[in-house]
Amino acid sequence: MRRRSLALVAIAAIALSACAPTLQDAPAGAAVTPPTAWRTSLEVTAPVERDWWDSFGDPQLARIVEQARANNPDVLIAAARVEEARATERGSRGFLLPAVGAGVQGGVQREVSPFGQAQTAIAAQPAFRASYEVDLFGKNAARIDAAEAGVAASAAGAEAARLSVSAATASGYITLLALDSRLSVLEDTLVARQEAVKFARDRAEVGYTSQLPLRQAEAEYQATAQLVPQLKAQIARQENALSILIGELPGTIERGGTLEDLRRPPAPMTLPSELLRRRPDIAAAEYRIAAADAQMRMARADFMPSLDLGATAGLALSNLLADPVGVWSLSGSILAPIFQGGSLQAQLDGATAQRDQAAWAYRSTVLSAFREVEDRMAALANLQDQEAALQAQKLAVADALRHARNRYRAGYSPYIEQVDAQRALLGVELSLLQVKVDELTALVGLYQAVGGSPE
Repeated sequence: MRRRSLALVAIAAIALSACAPTLQDAPAGAAVTPPTAWRTSLEVTAPVERDWWDSFGDPQLARIVEQARANNPDVLIAAARVEEARATERGSRGFLLPAVGAGVQGGVQREVSPFGQAQTAIAAQPAFRASYEVDLFGKNAARIDAAEAGVAASAAGAEAARLSVSAATASGYITLLALDSRLSVLEDTLVARQEAVKFARDRAEVGYTSQLPLRQAEAEYQATAQLVPQLKAQIARQENALSILIGELPGTIERGGTLEDLRRPPAPMTLPSELLRRRPDIAAAEYRIAAADAQMRMARADFMPSLDLGATAGLALSNLLADPVGVWSLSGSILAPIFQGGSLQAQLDGATAQRDQAAWAYRSTVLSAFREVEDRMAALANLQDQEAALQAQKLAVADALRHARNRYRAGYSPYIEQVDAQRALLGVELSLLQVKVDELTALVGLYQAVGGSPE
């Protein structure tokens, strides 16, 4: 009879499971096939080193990047999320184990005995209770799979945060050195324009020229001088931003050298097919799809019957009993959903939509990753040509300034020609600095775009 009952339960469970809806596959269009080659080809490349920031040859740059990776608040928040996901994963494993508890129930009661006598009963019943849900259709196993995928996604997200902070710190330090170089150029220009003011004043005092060239020289000097405090304020703001990145209060940032001292390392080399496994944000997006798939399996399992087992064992203690009496019970229940007003189907539809969202988010992340690599490679491929053109322009403008200065001092041309040449030279020098900065920051961005060198 017992075997027949168990067989009926099993048959009923199988019949109910056959009525459960089927799971839908992820959208086919969410997959991305990597190209066979990059659109832009760089001449000199090298494998990505683990500590790629060391390749720039500035010990201070390396130090603040390491400090940012260890102390940046965003990195620490991401690490805490990993610990939270691990705790959730450990908690989900408890659903596969029986729940055991212990307790004591007791009291004092005064009543009338069957013989018409008043009596006081003091009773206590310590007991152990155990319950267990049989995972017939894998709901709890799916819960664990979702939690494990969540841990992996959080770990990949933490690595993406470290990579982003590393790149931001390196780029911020390079920008700080560039601001220092711009300040140096302005100070050199101020010296030259101060000499021009002195020359124009000397000529005006002896009556060789009018006051016009002197006022023009003074105006150009002040136009350059007013840029200096602006630049110093920018340097202070950049130092403050870097201080926050490395997890400290705003303050001065020590330099390890100048912008000219920085080495230009070769561009990081990676194949398009390798990008999908190198980028931590792509890995995190992939794990989120796995977690969403597991959530779908959990929602489908809610359509299935659940089987719960329970057991209780203890002692009955009373002053009315000569000896303690052992008590125990075994129980089992099976509950299958019949009508839930469409809530179970709505939960499954919602879980399916979340999985589809994760799939499309994965495609978006992959496409953005390929675009970031291509953008930075295109920038690096053209910046060298731009720098060469600017170097040639600088030589021509410097020569034009020399001629304009000589012509002005000889009295053959007005002072405005020298002013125009000075302005052109200052613009070219600042443009050359910006090209070098753009090249170095594009390299940093390319290291980030290819995923750095995962630990």
